[in-house]
Amino acid sequence: MTNKEFFKTILSTELKATADIIASIPNDQMGYRPHERSRSAYEIAEHIIAHAYDFSVILENDKCDECLVYPFSSAEEGSAKLTKLWNDAIGKLDTYDENKWSNEMVELLVEGNVFGSMPRTNMMWFFLFDIIHHRGQLSSYIRPMGGKNPAVYGYSADTI
Repeated sequence: MTNKEFFKTILSTELKATADIIASIPNDQMGYRPHERSRSAYEIAEHIIAHAYDFSVILENDKCDECLVYPFSSAEEGSAKLTKLWNDAIGKLDTYDENKWSNEMVELLVEGNVFGSMPRTNMMWFFLFDIIHHRGQLSSYIRPMGGKNPAVYGYSADTI
């Protein structure tokens, strides 16, 4: 199995868990934050969705100006937007050139400022790991907001 094939497999399995976490945010608690310096549940979710948008940008270009926010109006809409963007990227990987995946460099910008550059494969893994990190943050908000945590890697106390 190549790195690209492995990435596609992992990307496919992480989609449901991520979409389910966003869908589980109580709509009346989008502004919840456990501390004044913490991002709100909405801000974390829109950042995760923005990274799903970035997947296709990274696959189609030699530069990615990181999308920091991707607005949505409800947990259900956010989950649906994430799913569409994520599936678009998975579809692009089906026919993606191995050399382009492994060897081409992509420049990462943040608000137009150069952050660095790395092989496309590394950038895709970087963004996926950041999504998983933020998904974990968001999952710790769900119960205090009155929601139920979905299963991510097996059962949760709320799914038994």
